[in-house]
Amino acid sequence: MNGTLFGRWREPVLVWTTASLLAVLLTYPYAWLLGSAGRLDSGDGQFSIWNIAWVARTIIVDPRNLFNANIFYPHRNTLAFSELNLGAGIMAVPVYWLSGGNPYAAHNSVLLLSFVLSAVGAYYLTRHVTGSRGAAAVAGVMFAYCPYIFARTAHIQLMLTAGLPFSLLAFHRLVERQTAGRAVVLGTTLAAQGLSCGYYGYFAGLMVGVGVLYYAIVRRLGGQFRYWVAVAGAALTSVAIVLPFLLPYLALQEDGAFAERTLAEARLYSADWRSYLASPAISHRWLLPLIGAWKDVLFPGFLATVLAAFGVWTGVLGRVEAKDQQTGTAGPASGRETALLYLLIGGLALWASFGPDAGLYTLLFEGLPGFSLLRAPSRLGIVVSLALTVLAAIGLRSLVSARGRYGPALAATLTLAAALELAAVPVRAEPVPPVPVVYRLLARLPDGPVAEFPFFWERQIFYRHVYYMLYSTVHWKPLVNGYSDYIPSDFREMVLPVSSFPARDAFKLLEERGARYVIFHLHFYDARSREKLLEAIEEYQTYLRPLWREGEDWLFEIVKYPA
Repeated sequence: MNGTLFGRWREPVLVWTTASLLAVLLTYPYAWLLGSAGRLDSGDGQFSIWNIAWVARTIIVDPRNLFNANIFYPHRNTLAFSELNLGAGIMAVPVYWLSGGNPYAAHNSVLLLSFVLSAVGAYYLTRHVTGSRGAAAVAGVMFAYCPYIFARTAHIQLMLTAGLPFSLLAFHRLVERQTAGRAVVLGTTLAAQGLSCGYYGYFAGLMVGVGVLYYAIVRRLGGQFRYWVAVAGAALTSVAIVLPFLLPYLALQEDGAFAERTLAEARLYSADWRSYLASPAISHRWLLPLIGAWKDVLFPGFLATVLAAFGVWTGVLGRVEAKDQQTGTAGPASGRETALLYLLIGGLALWASFGPDAGLYTLLFEGLPGFSLLRAPSRLGIVVSLALTVLAAIGLRSLVSARGRYGPALAATLTLAAALELAAVPVRAEPVPPVPVVYRLLARLPDGPVAEFPFFWERQIFYRHVYYMLYSTVHWKPLVNGYSDYIPSDFREMVLPVSSFPARDAFKLLEERGARYVIFHLHFYDARSREKLLEAIEEYQTYLRPLWREGEDWLFEIVKYPA
């Protein structure tokens, strides 16, 4: 019995262990600098760190106020002003609390785990449709470490791709046997992907939708009532899970917070042919000078492309059956049937990724509810990579099985080759600077809203407010400052007059927002502005009680407001 138990657990233990080891090695130096480095060179990177820390903290200490993030005070539901990142925040909970509330450790643990989960998801998807462990091992690496991912380390939600293969795995299982349990699993997986990344949740739904219609025709399931009941059950499960978290967004949408994207805007974020040759991998960098300026990073890799072409040849033009390596029995689908499905999915995603000018994106934009909110067609490149991965696994299955006892060695060699080809080490990470004294002092003071200056008022530098948001993870007091995808109209109106603080009109604006503390970062002011600031602080010293006035960061408490 012990031998049976060991055999049952041997594969998952080996898969998870290998995936974890590769994540540590191929994301160097993140595992070594878990709590002391991050994408601090990017406003988006700083925003992601703050966002994950907020969710990981608040979902434990005050889950009812999860959406009332500490920005744009006194606005409510401010977490809904951008991506929720619920999935990443939940994944970060253990490390956030074990590290004493370190936001960098929390964020980076999710970054590492995203690679592990993506590799495992791609492994089990391709293992299921091909029956080959060796082919699945290579596929797991090719998908998890595709160049698209390394170009998006500043956007944690775009790192969470695991729900794509796991959703398709759940879908294939539902097609094979329509049960209530499998419908719930599919719906839950789709919801988890949607709550981790809105874009990928939509993409997963589209892929499953294509698959539903495909199998309705190819397997003649369209006439089976049981099939449509199972599909509807999965859809209802997904909606039931996501809807409570969608309500704040719907309320904002009714208020006109999120204007629908335009086709002109989508053109700016569309792929071009150069995008599919651009990559940050060390082995691909020689390509960059040859292709000139590119719009995005979408190259799937040489190995994935060649093996996918071989998969199309063997799977579509030949007739390769998916067989289980242990039993030799027929698998859940023929190689041709599966290859045609992923050729269809990959082809449609490739077509749509080129944006409005290519045609298909415009049809989707005008015909599908909610699609117009997705402004970046090029992000469909991740669907192209996943489709190529499955096609490559189909081709690999025939290669590995044809080599007999040398098959495992070939699979191991190709897995290593894929890792070496896609490696982009060292992955960009900036060291975390020491926390300014004012923030540690503020953490020990009584609660009260905080306003930080300079109050960046020019639209093109609104993003610099994320500096204050990031350091609010030290004290978690409400901030009058803020930055997100949606900027409240009253914030836009008051940024210029409040930026003159301390001044009488600026005092009035802060009084309306109940501000209690103000911080001045002198190193952000130029020489003339700094001189004017010091004169104003002296003029209004009756209203400002100094709490820390050393170095370049000064902290005051507003003790009263001018009449």
